[in-house]
Amino acid sequence: MKRMNIKVNLLALLAFGLAGGAVTSCTEVENEVIQKPYTYSDQYYANLRAYKASDHQVSFMWFADYSSSHSAGIRFVGLPDSLDICSLWGGIPSDVEGKPYTFYNPMVYEEMRFCQKVKGMKMTYVTFPSIGVHPEFVEGVPEEQWIQAYGDSLLKIVYDNDLDGLDLDYEIAGDWMHGSNFVRLIEYLGQYIGPKGSDPDKLLMVDFYADYPLSGTEPYVSYFVRQAYTQGFSEHNAQYLQGYYNSISWTAPSKFIVTENIGDHWQNGGSPFTEADGNQYKENGERLYSLEGMARWNPVQGKKGGFGAFYGHRDYNSNPPYKHFRNAIQAQNPAVK
Repeated sequence: MKRMNIKVNLLALLAFGLAGGAVTSCTEVENEVIQKPYTYSDQYYANLRAYKASDHQVSFMWFADYSSSHSAGIRFVGLPDSLDICSLWGGIPSDVEGKPYTFYNPMVYEEMRFCQKVKGMKMTYVTFPSIGVHPEFVEGVPEEQWIQAYGDSLLKIVYDNDLDGLDLDYEIAGDWMHGSNFVRLIEYLGQYIGPKGSDPDKLLMVDFYADYPLSGTEPYVSYFVRQAYTQGFSEHNAQYLQGYYNSISWTAPSKFIVTENIGDHWQNGGSPFTEADGNQYKENGERLYSLEGMARWNPVQGKKGGFGAFYGHRDYNSNPPYKHFRNAIQAQNPAVK
């Protein structure tokens, strides 16, 4: 997804959505800052959904901890309004007790549905697509039918819970589903969801770290999500990101999403970041950090698909809440003035 005129006047508002009421003078005591709930018009939400449906670089988040909902920082309604894709790292909430592959929490369920249906956030089921993680998917099934049985089980979870697609974490080295069998699984799923499927509005995403998926998956996948975390080094840069894309350049840049681990780096929005031209600072003179650096970055081959964060909800602890994530959304898709 890329860019559309609808966001010309919207994005500045959407990127900072709930933040406006939380800003105070820098001379005030920080614990006096209270984020008050906002009520928006039907037109606001219609515009928000139109922006989500437009052609633009997306924002993505693995979201967790929402099963305990005492703080807005771990509630769906606390997420930035302009978040495009929310991967349900904390599980699938439900309003039906005992429903398979869900946890029962009607309040959390209703908040998720509000974000999905009213705010236009896409909710995806995330799992490790391995026999080891889900042996029940193929129990009693002949091995030659495992791909279909496994794929049908994944699709059933998506459709039974009215979700917007799958996020398959390809960190399954050594499992039967690794390598060529994973390609077969993606080919099977791709008949139904993803860009080649009968229901292309449902996302088929593959996220990964060092173990890259095979190129045979490419036609069927909506986005490839690289866990581009600050890990094993202390400062990030555009050269690293370019190398990550080059390793998967058999897919279009517009399908490539880069993500930072904000769970470990929420205080500054990542690690110190250097852009391709050597720049290390934002336009206001502040040091540039990796979450926003990833949002600003594009491979030399063209515009990327988007940016994102693991445990991104910890940025809620910033002042104002989600400061770094909102700034990154604005940096990736600047509002036209």
